Amino acid sequence: MIRSPALANLNGDLMPLTEVKISALDRGFLFGDAVYEVLRVYQGQPWLADQHFQRLARSLEAVRIRGVDVERLRRRANETIAVGSFREATIYIQITRGAAPRKHPFPEAATPLEFLYVQEFVDPYEAARRDGAAVITHPDQRWDRCDIKSTNLLSNVLAMQTAVEAGGIEALLYLPDGTLTEGTHTSFFGVLDGELLTAPNSHAILPGITRGLVLRLSARAGVPVREQMLRREDLSKVSELFLTGTTTEVLPVVSVDGRPVADGRPGSVTRRLQDAYRAAVREFLA
Repeated sequence: MIRSPALANLNGDLMPLTEVKISALDRGFLFGDAVYEVLRVYQGQPWLADQHFQRLARSLEAVRIRGVDVERLRRRANETIAVGSFREATIYIQITRGAAPRKHPFPEAATPLEFLYVQEFVDPYEAARRDGAAVITHPDQRWDRCDIKSTNLLSNVLAMQTAVEAGGIEALLYLPDGTLTEGTHTSFFGVLDGELLTAPNSHAILPGITRGLVLRLSARAGVPVREQMLRREDLSKVSELFLTGTTTEVLPVVSVDGRPVADGRPGSVTRRLQDAYRAAVREFLA
């Protein structure tokens, strides 16, 4: 099947992604002075767009990048989807503080760079969603403002590479005292003593958009939920474990650090929430 090429929108100008040129003095390139968002597109419609753009606005405010019209970005994203006739796709949005001579303080005069692109999505997680996946645990070595969706992801990259080399699909990050925070690019939930547990929102985790949806779906499905940190020692006790994310959706974990979770198969709560997620998408598209 011939796939549509990725289409970019750079400061309002549409072009193939391969033709985008950004200054070498852009602060996103030099300092990681930038924030981003990733959205899933189902049948040409951006999923959970209100929540993603609200989070983008919070990230911009937190790092003090001013003068960005988030609603204008949303219109550009919709235009890019329409022009490229995208159906199943992802949207990547990145806003930097702009280009300026390389100095650490904010430049007195710089125009934020507003960059996004849309590309077709070929689901890499279908088999893992069905059968379950293996993960590892890894020390959380990130900065203290993980609630900001910034492009400073080196620690995430290194942890994820460790997971890949160990045959895992994700790394669950833990603090020195053993408290688990989140994955490198996902949130996670555990079922312990009949309750669904996930880390509460704080500076230690990103307020996941899919995480928030799963909390709402759990309440609707009558699944008891408690926002409470899990610890590494709890991983041998949980009856189920699953990841959530924009592209992972709801993905069962059946092995951690080479040891099975419970009986090593996706659990009933995870399956209920997978069904609820798919039903929510169908309802949205209807």
